[in-house]
Amino acid sequence: MVLPKEGDYIAIQSFKHNGSLHRTWKESMVLKVSEDILIGGNNRTLVTESDQHRWITREPAIVYFHKHYWFNVIAMIRETGVVYYCNLASPYLIDQEALKYIDYDLDVKVFANGDKRLLDLDEYEENRRKWHYSATIDEILKYNVNVLVYWINHQLGPFSKEFIDIWYGRYMELLQK
Repeated sequence: MVLPKEGDYIAIQSFKHNGSLHRTWKESMVLKVSEDILIGGNNRTLVTESDQHRWITREPAIVYFHKHYWFNVIAMIRETGVVYYCNLASPYLIDQEALKYIDYDLDVKVFANGDKRLLDLDEYEENRRKWHYSATIDEILKYNVNVLVYWINHQLGPFSKEFIDIWYGRYMELLQK
């Protein structure tokens, strides 16, 4: 598998634990790709839900995926500040079709003022029972919630102002080409 290059566009697909397609983002521009990380950018991209409902994102976003952590991060760049939506999810893989991951229901939202909220605990519990998440997956996800909160509290990785400034700047540069 050949990795995409800076400036390439890729689709992003999230699946549920049972293998069903959950959500697709039509295109995100690759800003950086390495063995462990993919950073992308998008703005006004088409999103298709599993029920075929379609909508378009409202603001520019920087997306962050890592091969060793069970979460990914969407940094939405708004006039009021950066709002983060973090999915607890399997590490990603890339094939000819898209960047893919399994969405494990739990989300952490970080508001522009720094407030954090754990979302969808009820959906997680329901799907954990329905699809028989293993004790190992449950432990991994709980551990990664703690890692994620640590990153947020210490402004590490995508949660640092410098990260957003660098990668949003690079996204805007590449759009001009």
